[in-house]
Amino acid sequence: MPKVQPIRPAATVILVREASDDYEIFMLRRTSNAAFAGGMYVFPGGRVDGDDHLHSYDEFRQGPSPEQSLQQRALGDEWRGYWIAGIRESFEEAGLLLAYTRQGELLSYADQKEHDRFHGYRKPLHSGSVSLLEICAAEELKLAVDRIHFYNRFVTPMGRPRRFDTRFFIAETPEGQVGKHDEAETVDSVWISPTDALERHARDEFGLMNVTRMQLEELARHPSKRALVAAAQARSDFPVHRPVLPTGQ
Repeated sequence: MPKVQPIRPAATVILVREASDDYEIFMLRRTSNAAFAGGMYVFPGGRVDGDDHLHSYDEFRQGPSPEQSLQQRALGDEWRGYWIAGIRESFEEAGLLLAYTRQGELLSYADQKEHDRFHGYRKPLHSGSVSLLEICAAEELKLAVDRIHFYNRFVTPMGRPRRFDTRFFIAETPEGQVGKHDEAETVDSVWISPTDALERHARDEFGLMNVTRMQLEELARHPSKRALVAAAQARSDFPVHRPVLPTGQ
């Protein structure tokens, strides 16, 4: 009898920005040596850690807003952990930190000194020598939960060596933040439109997992960043996708 793989909770954030004739999303290419999705282009995200559920974060977050009540209900009792994990992984993997300054403005890395200071937190955060909670306290930040919208959920099919129950979120990228891969778990990063990503994938130039391809197909139906974000904000149903592997895989 095959061994049943544990399902790990995870959070992924699809970060979007305006482009000249479309909108773009941020994607990372995982190292070919990665145990999961090696060589593939993915959205920033990862496993929900135990500390992501800490109520201590309540002092350092803004949101969820009343308009996000349906999202919060759909995420369930562990809603805090999914939102915090999405923000943490976006910063750790991509250098994009969705947070407000003490002045109430979105963090923008306004100058090179500020950019370098925040970039310096990424490796310690990954190694566990500093926590996102400690970064928030030191920098007087409030995490921008109110700007990150729960969108849908995918559960990895049985038969895969690693299985995740992933909540996907959509968020606008703060102005001034560009993002960059971590040069360890991820070796490339790109801003790309969903249509371009799908076309490059069809030419075998842009490796995608099925879940990522399915998300991109859904995103490509929206004509602009404004339309996509508005749809995410207004969402009242949150599909749970449970793909099944074809027989023999």
